[in-house]
Amino acid sequence: MEYERFIREVEARLGVPKDEAEKVTQAVLRELHDRLTPKESDDLGAQLPGPLKQFWFSLDKPGREVERTHKKDFIRYVAEKTELPEDRANRAVMAVFKALQLALKAPTGQEGEAWDVLSQLPKDLKRVWLAAATMPAPKAAKAS
Repeated sequence: MEYERFIREVEARLGVPKDEAEKVTQAVLRELHDRLTPKESDDLGAQLPGPLKQFWFSLDKPGREVERTHKKDFIRYVAEKTELPEDRANRAVMAVFKALQLALKAPTGQEGEAWDVLSQLPKDLKRVWLAAATMPAPKAAKAS
């Protein structure tokens, strides 16, 4: 998946402009990155489109520990970084998770690399990941 398509997916699912979709995407990816083991983080990062791959790998720190973040703290972090209310931040997390699943060619969020990501999430975040897989497709965006 190309970077622009990834961001358009987030834009369309949230009804936000590109700059906000990019901000949301970075906040979600930053929190997800720190939630995964370094090996899984490398595997996922390798499948991200160009600019997101660069951002993802810029988050690597030698010897980092996996942060055991649960849903409440994950959503709160995204809300703080994006200045969204928590209910909108929850939807933002789902939108980015869905775009990730599409990038990973995982329509149910459980195929291939998506399964590996899912397996490292706590139960409450697994539910968010799986709920994202069922998000309906956004209405067609206007041609620019």
